[in-house]
Amino acid sequence: MLNIFYLLKDSAKELKNVRTLAISAMLAAINTVLGLSSIMIGDFVKIGFSFLATGLAGILYGPITAGILGGLGDILNYLVKPAGPFFPGFTLSAVLSGFIYGFFLYKKPVSIRRIFFARLIIVIFIDLALSTIWLSLLSGKAFFILLPMRTLKAAIMLPVETGILYIVSLRITALEILQKR
Repeated sequence: MLNIFYLLKDSAKELKNVRTLAISAMLAAINTVLGLSSIMIGDFVKIGFSFLATGLAGILYGPITAGILGGLGDILNYLVKPAGPFFPGFTLSAVLSGFIYGFFLYKKPVSIRRIFFARLIIVIFIDLALSTIWLSLLSGKAFFILLPMRTLKAAIMLPVETGILYIVSLRITALEILQKR
């Protein structure tokens, strides 16, 4: 329990650093650009790569910063390219995804296993559970009607997203280590 408290405290301290704020702003911009290049498959399945910015924020700056970045990224993506009505549930999902990345990846060695479990938790609890509930509420379609196609997409994309985040995080953390010397 104390470890979680110190993790949150350290992550909140990151927000006082100007360098952190500047890089977080760049990650928010990257999130927006990647959000613009997402692909809609049907009405309820979207393939995108904006998770990279939130995942990197979780690795570099922890759950508080990544959660804020996830929420701001969702709002910015909506403002730049609205797809339907604004729904705060999706913003909550983005914030929770940032928190999960931060809890699993902040101040820990980058490993494909750790990234896989962070992505798995996000896929199960955020993408398949919460986001499907939000889509069900917005569309009026039953949860179990939407779930199969979203599950198929999640099963296909989980290893792909894990691999991409792993490769990018190795490069970013190597740059961070070099700059701190």
